[in-house]
Amino acid sequence: MGHRRIHGELARLGVKVAPSTVWLLLTRAGSAPGTARNLLIGLADRIDQFTFLVRDRDANFTAAFDAVFASERIRALPTPMRAPRANAVAERWVGTVRRELLDRMLIMGRRHLEVALASYLAHYNEYRPHRSFGQAPPLGTGSPRVSGRCTDPAGRPTWRADPRVCPSRVR
Repeated sequence: MGHRRIHGELARLGVKVAPSTVWLLLTRAGSAPGTARNLLIGLADRIDQFTFLVRDRDANFTAAFDAVFASERIRALPTPMRAPRANAVAERWVGTVRRELLDRMLIMGRRHLEVALASYLAHYNEYRPHRSFGQAPPLGTGSPRVSGRCTDPAGRPTWRADPRVCPSRVR
């Protein structure tokens, strides 16, 4: 039940209390899982694809928060205690996506973001060199894509994101 609805019920009963006070009391009692419900509503058509929710141990994530996900058979897994590097891999991935993709383009909507991320994910796993793999991509052969349209000064084909911009064509 939302804090504004509870505030309205209290006002009808003659109890004068601010809506922010009701919200504060519900939050302290751990009875404000609205964020979790809003997330589940947004994922309603794909909710069966999720099995786990990895979350940190912040005080905002109460038992009520976990119960909302448990009602949909999603198990909430808190990160390990006293492990400050537990989120390091995820944070590094998000930082890489932000620096290499999102900082370089203007996203025009959800569909555009999904297409851009899918394309970047394929590039990241199949073509982008990784230091930990000896400059080879995780899933690919290690050689970049070759379009065949561009050639370097020695006549070898090279890969360019936009084949209209080739070093051999710029005079």
